[in-house]
Amino acid sequence: MKPQESCRITTSLAVPLAELRFTFSRSSGKGGQHVNKVNSRVTLWFDLEASATFTPVQKQRIRKRLAGRINKQGILQLDADRRRSQGANREDALVRFAALLKAALHVERPRRKTKPTAGAKKRRLQKKKQRGQLKKQRGKQISRDD
Repeated sequence: MKPQESCRITTSLAVPLAELRFTFSRSSGKGGQHVNKVNSRVTLWFDLEASATFTPVQKQRIRKRLAGRINKQGILQLDADRRRSQGANREDALVRFAALLKAALHVERPRRKTKPTAGAKKRRLQKKKQRGQLKKQRGKQISRDD
């Protein structure tokens, strides 16, 4: 299997792995003695400002949407230590990185204002009238004592 050369964000956008930096450290959690001697935790670093992949508009959108994850130097940091192996954590970090950027780059379509149809207005008024009649019936009851 050929090693991956880029991290695909969308069908037309991919970040080259050369723009990503990985560091490895000891993970916490399950693993017993094994966890104390293996660097299975992966930290992915991505310098948004230095990246040539994104346009200035895309960078601005990412900066705005991921403000809590990007530090003052413009570097996005992502930790992955869910799995027990370094390779699986590296793959997990790449998948999460791609999903994060895809969500940040997603542009919401503007909402088009619509007016209720005549039939909808008529049904609404009919229901209001029925409800009013029901409430009116709950009022004083006139008793006929013959």
